[in-house]
Amino acid sequence: RLDHYQLAMIEQPFAADDFLDHAQLQRELKTRICLDENIRSLKDCQVALALGSCRSINLKIPRVGGIHEALKIATFCQENDLLVWLGGMFESGVGRALNLQFASQPTFSFPGDISATERYFYEDIITEPFILEQGTMTVP
Repeated sequence: RLDHYQLAMIEQPFAADDFLDHAQLQRELKTRICLDENIRSLKDCQVALALGSCRSINLKIPRVGGIHEALKIATFCQENDLLVWLGGMFESGVGRALNLQFASQPTFSFPGDISATERYFYEDIITEPFILEQGTMTVP
């Protein structure tokens, strides 16, 4: 049983358009199922909750269409006891700054997936790189 391993979550074990198999697995596990690519809008989040497809959402601001939709999703998750955490993509320093600002809000209680500038870029369009020190980064 996967619950034996006491994982924080299992991220999207099935296809991105498959809410039903995720729901079936979530019913069988105590471990959180986290949806990622499944969530492209608030509507997707509402469907996932209605079906019981997950207990966690990996929110990626660009994937859901920007800040406004991401705020709606984060608020919905908080109101419905869904763990929401911020996932990073291949962002420049500007996108990384937005992610850090977003992930530092009280809505997010689980560490985000935000990497240091050097992980993907030798040079960036920002003057001060984001540096990971002892598992944390300074919020701009």
